[in-house]
Amino acid sequence: MRYVSTAERAAPATLAEAVWRGLAPDGGLYMPEEVPRLPADAWRKLLTGAGLAEIATTLLGPYLEGTLEPERLAELTADAFSFPIPVTPLSPDDDLWLLELFHGPTLAFKDVGARFLARLLPEVAPSGDAPVTVLVATSGDTGGAVARAFHGVAGTRVVVLYPRGQVSPRQERQFATLGGNVLAVAVEGTFDDCQRLAKEAFADRELPRGLRLTSANSINLGRLLPQMVYYAHAVAELRRTAPERPTAEPVFVVPSGNFGDLTAGLLAAEMGLPCRRPFVAACNANDVVPELLRTGCFRPRPSVRTVANAMDVGNPSNLARLQALLGDGAAALRRHLLGASFGDEAIRGAIREVHQTTGTVLDPHTAVGWLAWRELRAEGALPPGPAVILATAHPAKFGEVVAPEVGGEPPLPESLAALLDQPLRNVTAAPELEALRAVLRTLV
Repeated sequence: MRYVSTAERAAPATLAEAVWRGLAPDGGLYMPEEVPRLPADAWRKLLTGAGLAEIATTLLGPYLEGTLEPERLAELTADAFSFPIPVTPLSPDDDLWLLELFHGPTLAFKDVGARFLARLLPEVAPSGDAPVTVLVATSGDTGGAVARAFHGVAGTRVVVLYPRGQVSPRQERQFATLGGNVLAVAVEGTFDDCQRLAKEAFADRELPRGLRLTSANSINLGRLLPQMVYYAHAVAELRRTAPERPTAEPVFVVPSGNFGDLTAGLLAAEMGLPCRRPFVAACNANDVVPELLRTGCFRPRPSVRTVANAMDVGNPSNLARLQALLGDGAAALRRHLLGASFGDEAIRGAIREVHQTTGTVLDPHTAVGWLAWRELRAEGALPPGPAVILATAHPAKFGEVVAPEVGGEPPLPESLAALLDQPLRNVTAAPELEALRAVLRTLV
């Protein structure tokens, strides 16, 4: 299979080339030239009894054909997909479910993609003596997931760019306390500045070649593709949990910021995953995509800070992938997507209401998903049948937001509690390419 740039000005690439480069030479994002489809009987077999790693091996196999032998791919998926992803009822009377993606090492959905990429990258990296430098921008959870996935991996080092003072203290400690082969860079700006700096660095000819720079953001296919897996897993678990509905096809509600997660779900749907459309893009006050769906106008702008900070993105990179997959223009997107956005007051109120009515504690991002489900359901915009909200992070990562609404701090998982007293190991940089150059040159 070949991979093409969304900017349509670069030559097609192999998967190994696309994963290693992260960004295409023309500044676009790589997408499969064609989306492979699994036949209906293959889906039926996969959704009745297959484990998470088997689902991963089957879905990722066509994309990695010619890059990894099937036996090696099975080894990588078994290692990467080694934690549970439960599907739990949130409101049985409403046929509403949570896909709990926060049981990995850093308690966020991004563990799935980051752990697979950390195992795939050494398989596809060009030969060389210098370590691979993984450069990643984060608005919250990506930094921890990538840093933990690559921490201590021989022949790699990680540079995490994050907006100073704009990630939660607990998120920050998941990547800025590790040291070793992980360097945390607090940028004096927004996440959009961090994302811009990362893109500029990949295009910068003044950086030393010995850096061997690559990416682990959702711009990297190696992190995006494995996120298809838990959508299929959700359908399989829903059918197992409710055996009286052996052909249940849910609608997915996806808390969205940079839109990589939503893109992965739609890729799975294009492969034939039995689910219903439209997918729901649930956003915070950074509402450029809901606005596009509503008005037909795309107006990227500086992100605003919210309590659902991992979604604070004002110019989502993966919109280009959605347009490449679904068709350019708002009309094409509307056939597959619904959008909704909510401010901080509504998010806090949702955390409080869900806890009072169900006893479940939601993190702020999952609360945005619940708000979108409630609003669109009330409007009659959602198709009938089950709905699955992607629960993207553990509420304990956002104790300062959650505690006032539920009457106390959520219990801290041991992996997070152990980091709270660790000192930060970071450096500060201006939101300018020359400042990032200076930091990266210290690594050579």
